Amino acid sequence: MKAKLVFLGRLEEQAGRGFEDIAASAPLDWTDVLGWLGDWYSIEFAEAVDGEKVKVALNGALVADKHSIVLNDGDEIAFLPPVSGG
Repeated sequence: MKAKLVFLGRLEEQAGRGFEDIAASAPLDWTDVLGWLGDWYSIEFAEAVDGEKVKVALNGALVADKHSIVLNDGDEIAFLPPVSGG
């Protein structure tokens, strides 16, 4: 199973890249995704992604409850941090 994680805004800066392709032997639920982020980046990064201000899109559609996400083969999940502008 392969999936793509996309980091936008300040999360891209923190990750040092805009995306990460991941492989797993089975579908990944939200806890699995956070564990993977904590292992590959840092616990603080995983906690930031899990925060209530970071929205998530699965295959281009915003997800109301990111804790219910399950990544399957070919899925793309994008992490959208809050933005501000002037």
